[in-house]
Amino acid sequence: MNSVSKPIIIRNGYVFDPINKINGEVMDIAIKDGKIVKLEEVNEKEAIIIDARGKVVMPGGVDLHSHIAGPKVNAGRLLRIEDHYMTNIPMVDEIKPQTGSVAPNTYKIGYGYALLGYTFVAEAASPPLETRHTHHELDSIPIVDKMTYILVDSNWIGLDYMVKGEFEKLKIYFAWLLYAVKGYTLKLVNPGVAVPWNYGRGLGMDIDDQIPDYGLTPREIITYCGKVAEELKLPHSIHIHANRLGIPGNYTTLIETLKTVHRYRIHDRYAMHVTHVQFNSYKGDSWINLESGGEEVAKEVNNNPYVTIDLGQVVFGKALTMTADAPFEFALYHLTMWKATFSHVEAEAAAGIVPYTYRKRNYVNTIQWAIGLEVALLVKDPWRVVLTTDHPNGAPFTKYPDVITWLVSKKAREETMKKVSQRALKKCALPAIDREYTLYEIAIITRAGPAKILGIDKFKGHLGVGADGDVAIYDLDIKNIDISKDYEKVKKAFSRAWYVIKGGEIVVKEGKVVRHIYGRTIYIKPRILEERKDLLNQVLEEIKTKFKDYYSVTLNNFIIRENELRKPYEIVV
Repeated sequence: MNSVSKPIIIRNGYVFDPINKINGEVMDIAIKDGKIVKLEEVNEKEAIIIDARGKVVMPGGVDLHSHIAGPKVNAGRLLRIEDHYMTNIPMVDEIKPQTGSVAPNTYKIGYGYALLGYTFVAEAASPPLETRHTHHELDSIPIVDKMTYILVDSNWIGLDYMVKGEFEKLKIYFAWLLYAVKGYTLKLVNPGVAVPWNYGRGLGMDIDDQIPDYGLTPREIITYCGKVAEELKLPHSIHIHANRLGIPGNYTTLIETLKTVHRYRIHDRYAMHVTHVQFNSYKGDSWINLESGGEEVAKEVNNNPYVTIDLGQVVFGKALTMTADAPFEFALYHLTMWKATFSHVEAEAAAGIVPYTYRKRNYVNTIQWAIGLEVALLVKDPWRVVLTTDHPNGAPFTKYPDVITWLVSKKAREETMKKVSQRALKKCALPAIDREYTLYEIAIITRAGPAKILGIDKFKGHLGVGADGDVAIYDLDIKNIDISKDYEKVKKAFSRAWYVIKGGEIVVKEGKVVRHIYGRTIYIKPRILEERKDLLNQVLEEIKTKFKDYYSVTLNNFIIRENELRKPYEIVV
């Protein structure tokens, strides 16, 4: 943040700030030294005045699940080489060159999020061994603050501790691992399945199937990791991509995964986040008789106050599936028979990338589109739902305005439903759902909610005094339009913010990126590393031996130092 930037006063906007229970009130917001302050703390004669009369003011958006950095993203850019032919935007003044739409370059990622009014993004999955690359790319992404989650579900050292029942060592190993690679929380993808997959097995493994050589089940891995997160009091609970993703009938696996939270929950807080639930909410036993399981999944979420979810919403058009769930990508490749790439990260993970296009008239794609919206509309508590497309798996993040439009307007949904597979709609609940989101609820699922779920709501996701000076202003006069009927105006407004302030700096002005600045990279340091030095030293001695057995790199080359991050921001937990 630039402490010498001028103070800013935003006048007369319709303010939506759910954390502070502000619902469309006309009021002023003041920013000084990169933070929200009381209005009287700013000298109007020295401040930049932005007249937001007739416009919507919200905190900067918070995206808690996106794929924006790391080797997989680079590989995806190569697979979608055609994505870059007609999208080049040359450098102008300090605004760097941009390219790509489904797999954009780092500059376009930062600018693209800023244009949507987002000021924070989380990279959703990084194998520890590849996290140095992930941080290099995060360092290159402008404007937004960011963090990365660390893959642990198939980590051989972690699994060794689980098999032996050495929980205290597992806990301090994961604490050390998060700090060593400057990550934020524990990520599980198709828990445990990378192990058999590397030996040509594991396709379709369910939550209670045994993992060869270890004798553990995915449910047990989830329980171990969840208990670690609870005892370490990680700000964000374990972040899970459930087993059997993308397989008909997998909604039962997702429901069982959600129920697993009761095996390890300690504190009265959210203790599990399950991501892109659309891909895990399928009924039926084949693609031919596929049905939506959105109603059943929403019912379980409504009955389970300790879990949170994000959508993984499909938007019709080009996408790029990329995930550490190699079995899913293997199956998808054999459905598309076009091109793909696969990788194995030693002792940690396996992954695949397959380009894909979602088509409106396609039976399966229509059901996928409907499921995400069904879950969002049927879960009663918007604080436990986050708008995502699992960028770029369900769609690029630039399609968020489309999703917002469908959520606020049944009419918009009906217009889209006229163009999709009518046979598929008969297998979905969406046509019968009348609920429409308010702008207050949109602010919850795109800002306040994800900030709370991540545990960064002290400084993100709201406009109260002391919060980061991250503000988005949208050209949307809510007193003179009906957002349900005038949904095209809603889409236009959220597609290109009128103004965006990031850390007290104006980065978007009248719908155009005007500043190139860099945000922070947030990571955690568990206090247990200082409190249990005896056990830490013992575990480190064991890790040194394991590295010689399992890795082709040395322990010293594995650890990422703070000075390798452009703007590190450490949170002690």
